[in-house]
Amino acid sequence: MLYDLILFFICLLIYMVFILVGVAFFTLLERKILGYIQI
Repeated sequence: MLYDLILFFICLLIYMVFILVGVAFFTLLERKILGYIQI
């Protein structure tokens, strides 16, 4: 029971990290594209 809970929290943490990385990458990409459009 406790093991499953720990495993669930680890999976949730990994999922959150992936989302944050994805959002950060998308934001950087968007800024680059907007920068190219402005120039």
